[in-house]
Amino acid sequence: MNVRAVFIDMDGTLLNASNYISRRNSEAIHTLVLQGVMVYLATGRHYEVTVPYHKELGLQTPMICLNGASIHDGATGKAVQMKTVQLNDERFHQLTAESPCNVIVHTADGLYCKEINEEIDYWTEIGKVEPRYIGDLRKAAYQDVLKYSVRTGAPSLELSAMFNKEAEVIDWNDGFELIAPNVSKWAAIKSVLIENGISPNEAVAIGDGPNDIQMLSQIGTGVAMGNASEIVKSAADFVTGHHEQDGLAQFIERFLLKSYAI
Repeated sequence: MNVRAVFIDMDGTLLNASNYISRRNSEAIHTLVLQGVMVYLATGRHYEVTVPYHKELGLQTPMICLNGASIHDGATGKAVQMKTVQLNDERFHQLTAESPCNVIVHTADGLYCKEINEEIDYWTEIGKVEPRYIGDLRKAAYQDVLKYSVRTGAPSLELSAMFNKEAEVIDWNDGFELIAPNVSKWAAIKSVLIENGISPNEAVAIGDGPNDIQMLSQIGTGVAMGNASEIVKSAADFVTGHHEQDGLAQFIERFLLKSYAI
């Protein structure tokens, strides 16, 4: 493969279930970078809980965060692109208040949430930044929203469908996310590729979630993790191993590293 850029999802791809990068994944990425390949993180996470792993890998490339709603400079962390989503907040909070769920609002200046949970505790520990507000979000004075996350604990297709005229909806097994129309990891990847004069055919994307489907199907080579759903796998050109078995490194070693590649 003639590959100049690789875009890697984090949860369920780069990271294991304990939120660590394995030595094998780290070494595979490091070798890829030494070959001159540009490696990027493309994640649904916000910047503060992306950058520690970016630094751990020694990357200098921009970070695609919040499913493409923000792109951050790899050296300074400054947001070089932000796409805000405009919802009818009164309607949103009325509808979500009727459902037992946690609501997380990712904004340009921090995180606002209905309640604390294990996920937010982890974000606070890793990102070293606490939520700006916890409680009734109807009373929170937030603005410049990049992503809404609604954690219902189960698929919520009927509820999420109520917002598909206002936002891009990403449905998960435990709820859904809302970002601005036409915002996606793939849209952000395209802008990065254009800026660097790289063709999509010279790029690889690796991921496992519903927020990865578009990038896997549109990029030159899309790789789904073994732990991905069948819908995600069907969008990809290759399926590699499970994230708990270093499926990311398996693909890089077999197809991208010059010392391994056939």
